[in-house]
Amino acid sequence: METLSIIIPIYNEEKTLEELVKRVQKVKLPLKKELILVNDCSKDKSSLIINNIKKKYKNIISLEHKINKGKGAAIKTGLQKEI
Repeated sequence: METLSIIIPIYNEEKTLEELVKRVQKVKLPLKKELILVNDCSKDKSSLIINNIKKKYKNIISLEHKINKGKGAAIKTGLQKEI
């Protein structure tokens, strides 16, 4: 079965992250989904929330920047995971 990779760049999204992932997970597709969460050095509790989300769902891949590089760099990091 083919897989759709959904890259989600994250920066200080503790208030919306869990709901966003729930909504994406609810979408029914004719192919397998994987979510690639790229934390761009968030200063809030986003990392903790990502770890909790990974325990709930098996189709989550998480990556993390040590320094903030911006949304474009987060997307590039997610794309490199696909290669």
